[in-house]
Amino acid sequence: MVRKKKNNRKWYTKLRDKYRLVIMNNETFEERLSFRLSRLNVFLLTVTISIVLITITIFIIAFTPIREYIPGYMDVNIPGKLYRLERRADSLEIALRSKDIYLQNIKNIIEGREIVDTIRPERNAMVNYDSITMESSPEDSIMRAEYDANTQYNLFFYESEDLYDGAINISDIVFFKPVDGIIINKFNLAEKHFGIDIAASEEAMIMSVLDGTVIFSDWTSETGHTIAIQHSGNFVSVYKHNSQLLKSLGNFIKAGEPIAVSGDSGELSSGPHLHFELWHNGTPVDPEEYMSF
Repeated sequence: MVRKKKNNRKWYTKLRDKYRLVIMNNETFEERLSFRLSRLNVFLLTVTISIVLITITIFIIAFTPIREYIPGYMDVNIPGKLYRLERRADSLEIALRSKDIYLQNIKNIIEGREIVDTIRPERNAMVNYDSITMESSPEDSIMRAEYDANTQYNLFFYESEDLYDGAINISDIVFFKPVDGIIINKFNLAEKHFGIDIAASEEAMIMSVLDGTVIFSDWTSETGHTIAIQHSGNFVSVYKHNSQLLKSLGNFIKAGEPIAVSGDSGELSSGPHLHFELWHNGTPVDPEEYMSF
């Protein structure tokens, strides 16, 4: 009867039954070590050891380079390497395009053709170009107008990375003289005279000192008809007191190309002359240090 009641005990009550684990010498049967255990103790110990091992494994995978050998993980430096490789590929493409234009212009000079700034891609025989229509949407026109308004006076800086180091060497730049004449007022930074005044006839042509893009072409009450050109190497040239402007905002100008007519416009002018300024990296510099007058 007692045995029957013992076998009818619930399974969870049996978890607390005590057992003795004895470690003995096999030859002398001497007891070396003994533990009092229950099924519940063994279960909890097993679960605890498993959790500890899982936690240690997760930390090793998450914070050591071992994770790179697990499918799905990648080196954290790969995105940076891909970005640098993409930049280098872009620079190589730009350099190759410039070489192609250079070689094409040499060929054009030999054959007596006009020098070009870009090379048109060859036509694909499989495409019917006559059916292509180029019509801009109102949204495109609005976006272009907003972009032009926000970037028309932006200055271009060469990036200080290895790909662009030495891209422009100032000593190799040849400046054209803006106009023939005599310098009547020199550059003086202390007196805030940021350029030089060149006496010239009223009908003299004013020419661009370098290739560049017009970033300002308008009338001001103090300087009259004024035009400013952005050049490569982060140079900006400014021409003031003209009687007439020949170029508009956004026009690309070649070195030595006429851009204005000398005059006497503006409140600060006291006679026909050109006030010429040269800026480099946003700072006025003495034009006489870069060109001969």
